[in-house]
Amino acid sequence: MKRREFMLLLGGAMGAARTARAQQEVMPPIVAPPRHVIIGYLGGTAPGPYAAYVAAFRQGLSDTGYVEGPNLAIEFRWAEGHYDRLPALAADLVGRQVDVIVTSGGAPSALAAKRATATSPIVFTSGDPVAEGLVASLARPGGNLTGVSVFTGELMPKRFQLLSELVPRARVIALLVNPKNPYTDSMIRDVEDAARAKGVQLPVLKASSEGEIDVAFAALAQLQAGALVVGADPFFLSRRVQLVALASRDAVPAIYEWREFTAEGGLMSYGSSLPGAFRQVGVYAGRILKGEKPADLPVQQPTRFELVINLKTATALGLTVPPVLLAESDEVIE
Repeated sequence: MKRREFMLLLGGAMGAARTARAQQEVMPPIVAPPRHVIIGYLGGTAPGPYAAYVAAFRQGLSDTGYVEGPNLAIEFRWAEGHYDRLPALAADLVGRQVDVIVTSGGAPSALAAKRATATSPIVFTSGDPVAEGLVASLARPGGNLTGVSVFTGELMPKRFQLLSELVPRARVIALLVNPKNPYTDSMIRDVEDAARAKGVQLPVLKASSEGEIDVAFAALAQLQAGALVVGADPFFLSRRVQLVALASRDAVPAIYEWREFTAEGGLMSYGSSLPGAFRQVGVYAGRILKGEKPADLPVQQPTRFELVINLKTATALGLTVPPVLLAESDEVIE
């Protein structure tokens, strides 16, 4: 072989080697696809009325990089307001070996999940998770549960006070509760104390189904109730359209726990933001999927409570909202 041909051949081989080496340097490393994970969602009510909150939960997941698709699935279980179904539904999710259980619907759903497993991570929305026995403390939950406290039942005396300020001449203010909620008795006691301090009679009406809500409203006229406090309960939230329609039909001033009631035409509400709470639940679920432990994630608490007044409804009821309430309100719907 001639020297010139040899040099050309050697140069070509060296160029090919350099190209191959460069390709190796720019080639991205091979990364194994993330494993398939499953979130179990345990809801105490029906899916329809909770659609906006499930969307907020999905947004929280997305904030942490998790979107439903090839590597993430959400298994939904809904009790449709029948709290006695929750233990079996929770056990079913545990049997599916889901990676995280998310609960909505307050204490009944969270407690059912806790009793079903002591190892699977659980993220809840609840009222007072320490008093309910869900966690050891808000700052240090311990165990396999954490979540968001939305302060529902604890605000019942405040709701009674606000309603009595709006309807000061009412000597009878009824309280509507769900007897299937395990914390109904303590809720009743708290509102009874507030009513006693105001010198107001407080008949208690109970409903745990659509038909029983109709019966409860029929009793208001016989009781000569001048106003109604709707108890804190996930079932009532799912029946908010029915409750607001009945209060409007019977011209009953009523106060509710969430802004969603006043948006439907309810008179007044006082509580924290539910969409914000569910988004935080999604964030916590994503962080746990990434390896964090529920015991290390403090229970989140609302930073503000919203007083929302529907002026259009107040006018229809012939009520004049006191200036002090308007000044305290966070939102006035006109």
